[in-house]
This record gives sequence, C-alpha cells and structure tokens, in this order.
Amino acid sequence: MTRKLGIIALESARNMGNKIDSILSEWRNGQHFLISAQCPRFGSGEAKGILQESVRDRDLYILVDVCNPSITYKMDGAVNRMSPDDHFQDLKRIIAACNGKAARITVIMPFLYESRQHRRIQRESLDCAVMLQELENMGVYEVITFDAHDPRMQCAIPLSGFENVSPALQFTQRLLTEYEDLTIDSDHMMFISPDEGATDRVVFMASIFGVNIGMFYKRRDYSTIVDGMNPIIAHDFCGESVEGKDCIVIDDMISSGGSMIDVAKQLKSRGAKRVLMFATFGLFTNGLEKFDKAYEEGVFDRVFTTNLVYQKPELKEKAWYCSVNINRYMAAIIDTMNKGESMSELVRPAKRIKDMVHLYNKSGDNTHNA
Repeated sequence: MTRKLGIIALESARNMGNKIDSILSEWRNGQHFLISAQCPRFGSGEAKGILQESVRDRDLYILVDVCNPSITYKMDGAVNRMSPDDHFQDLKRIIAACNGKAARITVIMPFLYESRQHRRIQRESLDCAVMLQELENMGVYEVITFDAHDPRMQCAIPLSGFENVSPALQFTQRLLTEYEDLTIDSDHMMFISPDEGATDRVVFMASIFGVNIGMFYKRRDYSTIVDGMNPIIAHDFCGESVEGKDCIVIDDMISSGGSMIDVAKQLKSRGAKRVLMFATFGLFTNGLEKFDKAYEEGVFDRVFTTNLVYQKPELKEKAWYCSVNINRYMAAIIDTMNKGESMSELVRPAKRIKDMVHLYNKSGDNTHNA
C-alpha cells in the first residue's frame, strides 16, 4: 500500500534530497515530496528544528549526511564547522519538531553516525549503540544505512527496522563502464581486503565475479595507544600471487587514506597489473595530496567512491577519481519502502550483479572473436 510520502533533507544532504525528489517526480507523474525544514542557531550556538509545513500522517524519510564538513554556523561571533555531533543533534531536532504527527519516520543516514565506535575494548563508550537507541526511543520506525562498518550494530535495536544497503551493484556498473579491457577470471583479477574487517565485502564481490581473494592483516603495536588506537606497524599479505592481475581493494571508507595507499604499494611491489580502490565513503580527512603523489608514482590506477557523503569539489577534478552515483538507487529505496514492497533485491542485488558480469564477459568474447 502506497502511503502519503514526505521527504526532509537536512542541510547536510540538501543536494542529494533535491535530486532524489526530481527522480521520484519523474516516476510519480510530476509530484514533489520535499518538505522544507530548518535548524537555525542562536548566537550562543544553540539551535532549534523548524518544519515549514505539516507532516501529519506522512510516511516521512529524513536524509542526513553526518560527514558533511562544508556547513558552518556562528557561535559567539566565530565561525564553526558542523561536526558529526552537530549533524546528529539537528536530526533529533527535526524528529522532535514532527511531534509524533508523522505516520512513520524512516531515517536515511548513509554513513552510520559513530559506526567506528561500535564495540567496547576497554573502559570506553559505545556511541553507535547509544545513537540507535536514541532514535528508537524518539519513535523512528527504521534506519537505512549503507555499508555499515559493522552491521551487527543492528543488535542494539532488535525490535526496530535496520537496513544495511550494499552499493555493490553501482560499483560494478561504474567499473564495467570505466574499463572495457577487464578479463574477469581467477587468472586475471583478484579482490583484496585491506584488513580482516573488510573480508565479508570482498568475499561477496569475489564470489559473484567468480575470482579469488587476498587479505592484508594489520599488525598493530598493542603496547602503545595513539589518538585512542593501537598504531599499525605493517600490513601482512595472505593469498596467492597477484602478479599480472587487476587487484580491486574494497573497504567501507577512505579516511586519511594511509592504509589504502600502503596496501596499493605492496600490491604493486608484488607485480599487480592495476590497483583499483573501492570505498563507499571517500572522506579524505587528510587532504588529497598523498593520493596525488601516489598516483603520479604509479602506486594505484583509480579510486571509486560514492556520492553518499559530501564530496570535496577538488576531488571531482582529479584524474584518478571516479564518482559512483547513488541518487537513483536512493530514490528506488524510498519508492519501494513507501509502496510497502520487498527490499531484498535492493539490499543485496547479487543476481543483477552476476547478470551484469555475464553480459560484460559475453560482450568481450564477441569483441575478441570479431
């Protein structure tokens, strides 16, 4: 059953919200679904959430990008950049402004807030679990996220909806469009996990492509703590020879990028033909210079990340960068949920990826025979 649809895009995700609304408008006879909302701030830095129109009985989808550092606000006369904490507080303000009137509230948070603080190793907080329980207590019906750092976080809210969506289909489409000379078999391609945490993603992709995997193990110094973490001493490789193969390194995010570049260097030193990096979230928190340098040195060939989080304008201009557009996928998720249809194929589109790889290989065979 299709419910009365409403979409709220917080300022952090406004550009994405506008594009999703335009796509849905094409599919639904020119209707528009965006509801205007604001979070103005007082001079002290405090804020409030304001809705510009009614949300009564709406099936409401609220979009937020907690990793958008481009938005600023004034506090005590100084300009501050919005942190993930600020974005999450604004999300709660907008939910509170709905005042229980919406029929259903679904939060679409592509990068799961505090997802890297997902487990307790010593005397420390469990921020991701606390965040999910806060949203549940505020009446949120479901949380939609992408490629969660640890999908087991949904155990924190076992009675509420939680969808961890894989953008593997969109990465496959972009890869096969970008390169026409790939040979997809175990003799010419490998998927690589940069650490043990990314193994599930790599196994999923490799099994569909029908190729082998390799894995790097992060050897850490557990006697030292730097910025709350045990520093990485080295990356040790486990797997067969990569010589002459296209190696695709898959992870959920590129933060500073140091680990990915180190992995790429090791693969190249072992004779890899091309090194391609897939990361759902390209944060590039330490800037782009180290990637520019590594690209010039031939360390890697391309970096693919999605537009699910804010992309620095200069990033889009880099010769080594390929953006993976998720807007139509997001629109399809909202459309499917609003109609009460199954999300299974959207969340894990294994068959569609397999069919796409098969068609690519068939096309390559035809070209070769011609």
